[in-house]
Amino acid sequence: MSLATDDDVFLSLVEPLRGELTAHCYRMLGSVHDAEDLVQETYIRAWRAFHGFENRSSLRTWMYRIATNVCLTALESRQRRPLPTGLGQPASDPAGQLASRPETPWLEPLPDTVVWGHGDDDPAAAVLSRDSVRLAFVAALQHLTPPQRAVVILRDVLAWHASEVAELLDLSVAAVNSSLQRARAQLAKLDPEAALPPVEEEHAQQMLAAYVDAFERYDVSRIVELLTEDAVWEMPPFDGWYHGAGAIGTLISTHCPAEKPGDQVLVPVMANGRPALALYMLEADGRHHAFHVQVPTLTERGFSHVVAFFELSLFDRFGLPRVLPEDPEERRALRAGTALAAG
Repeated sequence: MSLATDDDVFLSLVEPLRGELTAHCYRMLGSVHDAEDLVQETYIRAWRAFHGFENRSSLRTWMYRIATNVCLTALESRQRRPLPTGLGQPASDPAGQLASRPETPWLEPLPDTVVWGHGDDDPAAAVLSRDSVRLAFVAALQHLTPPQRAVVILRDVLAWHASEVAELLDLSVAAVNSSLQRARAQLAKLDPEAALPPVEEEHAQQMLAAYVDAFERYDVSRIVELLTEDAVWEMPPFDGWYHGAGAIGTLISTHCPAEKPGDQVLVPVMANGRPALALYMLEADGRHHAFHVQVPTLTERGFSHVVAFFELSLFDRFGLPRVLPEDPEERRALRAGTALAAG
């Protein structure tokens, strides 16, 4: 068989796994950029070893083994990626100065199209739960050691047997089970909303529409009403975080550049398996420019957590322009297009 034919066979077998492997590496690293790089490294290693693949396990399992080892090696030289709430400092004064730490490797959101953007026959649609890439879950994973992350993901997300995980990580089954028990206890403290029931779809759509309307009208009091009393707001690369609906209202009133209705325009996207919003802010040139990407968490009581990512390159990752079209029809098409792609 020619080298070209070998390439074709290899790619036809492994390329359909790219989305779910990207999600796997993202859970391990907390960065979509790093995840895509490591998936590429996984494919290179897999190609080099493909001649020795003897079907003793499924191809998917074999690829996950390689990807997990690639991630663990990468994590030896990388810092964990936190959110501001994970830095161990108390809630900030919403009327105080904002402090930016762009040098910190912050947790990144995951555009759904990176994982589920490969057509109707995408295997990720069948095997990958959107709940497994929830932002709060991935943020909590970053507090575990790399081997603990691997154990949790392989056992609880991918449903591997303890013996399979033990073989991959060169541990005993008892050590895997002990590590999993400790990791689950820590995750329960860091991600308490994991146990909450999902919000009914119609109610969720109504709440999200009300939330968008409140921002676009710059109605701070309405925004506060839509938040839970104990809501949390954070916005990397700013290192502060804010606790309580009233404090968040003060933060927005004090620091948001918007002044009136129409200053802000929100475009719906999907991130981490949930509805998210790309916010554009009116600037001096009369155009709405990329400002931040919000990933909100909705519960039956209201929005309990909002992470606003002030990293403009995210707009590129979500397939969004840096400047909003002025033409109303183009804006409607953009909103409709992102919503369709997200769904």
